[in-house]
Amino acid sequence: MSTANAKVDVLLKPVGDAPGMQKSKWKVQRTDTLLNMVNFIRRYLKLDPHDNLLLYVSQSFAPSLDTEIGTLYDCFHADGKLILNYCKCQAWG
Repeated sequence: MSTANAKVDVLLKPVGDAPGMQKSKWKVQRTDTLLNMVNFIRRYLKLDPHDNLLLYVSQSFAPSLDTEIGTLYDCFHADGKLILNYCKCQAWG
């Protein structure tokens, strides 16, 4: 399997008033961007278009939405998964 088509494990954790997901661990293409993840979470949670949705890596920072999941995984994975926290209002820096 080529690296471009490889998938990585992503753990999605809600923060604050964000609703939880029944399934929190997902296999995601390395080439998907954070914008793809935001759109996926919005659809899954049936959020209104005007609702804010922010993604943070390991409770610390919010990368640019054009950042690829594979890049974040390579730099910040722990125990074989990338942890992304999502919330509807700013939670960290």
